[in-house]
Amino acid sequence: MKTTKKAAFSGVALAASALLLAGCGSAPEETTGGEEVDSDFSPCLISDAGGWNDRSFNQSAKEGMDRAAEELGIDVTEMESTSANDYAPNLEELVAQGCSLIISVGFNLSAATVESALANPEIDYAIIDDWADNDFDGEVDAPNIKPLVFDTAQAAYLGGYAAAAWSAQSGVNKVGTFGGMQIPSVAVFMDGFQYGVEKYNEDKGAAVEVVGWDAEAQSGSFTGAFDANDVARQTAQGVLDQGVDVILPVGGPIYTSAAAAIADSGEDVLLMGVDSDLAVKEPDLADIVFVSIEKAIDQAVYDATVTASTGDFDVEPYIGTLENEGVALSSFHDFESQLPEGLVDELATLQEQIVSGDIVVESENSP
Repeated sequence: MKTTKKAAFSGVALAASALLLAGCGSAPEETTGGEEVDSDFSPCLISDAGGWNDRSFNQSAKEGMDRAAEELGIDVTEMESTSANDYAPNLEELVAQGCSLIISVGFNLSAATVESALANPEIDYAIIDDWADNDFDGEVDAPNIKPLVFDTAQAAYLGGYAAAAWSAQSGVNKVGTFGGMQIPSVAVFMDGFQYGVEKYNEDKGAAVEVVGWDAEAQSGSFTGAFDANDVARQTAQGVLDQGVDVILPVGGPIYTSAAAAIADSGEDVLLMGVDSDLAVKEPDLADIVFVSIEKAIDQAVYDATVTASTGDFDVEPYIGTLENEGVALSSFHDFESQLPEGLVDELATLQEQIVSGDIVVESENSP
């Protein structure tokens, strides 16, 4: 487990406050909920290739935007991307439709979002899971983009600890993970997961093994995309074949491929969710969903949109943490009564130690 702090992103203050995000607008003319709202405010959202029904980050972002639009009593324009070829044209269409705030969902939209933001400095942008730093100089590449990023390694650490406890109790002593694309917003889950397993081993004198990821080497099992297809199913099967009894797929819809592989195996393997509470999003899978590592994308998008509607755009990056509830471990739902004795209290203590800084969950993929 790494315990050294990573150098802070240049120019970023890591605020330990509640979710408070900013946006843009012109002269306020209307009032909603006591706040003055721009009559010309037009929020827009563009998805990654996974689409709005991915039960993960795209859907969560849409839910946040839709909730904000409903409460503000305004229309929202949403463009669904089906492939990378859609990103630039969809952004061009949003600009043409007069959007005043454009939120891009995901790392893969970074280059197209930067290009659009530079060409349209009068429009305010935000991007989820990315710094919009494509030249890797430590600075956001356009002055009108607000990064919305999440230190999911913190919540994944708790998830890894819980998975290790479950596997140790069962006597299997082996857990696994695999990802979609090997990008920071995916690998950060896998890092935290491994470090949590290592913490459990350290505390309990256990020897739970992690299959599918080596944080030190930054090497593991990936499908190369976020599609729920045969490649994802085969990748999941490759992890299952090594004898794990808990598996963490990181990459939107690929969890469905993992669930199918579990069903085919006939083994008692539990599934972990990412981004949203998978047991809630997919109730048909609730009987195998152990726990989910959540990030509050919906709340981040909601807050960004609501704040933007009052004309107070702020490009200060938002970093979701356990402290500000931007990341969290979900309920164990039906499995809570089956957990090892004392595990819930141990997780609460670990969370307190992470928030206080007594434990630093560090990943080279952390924001």
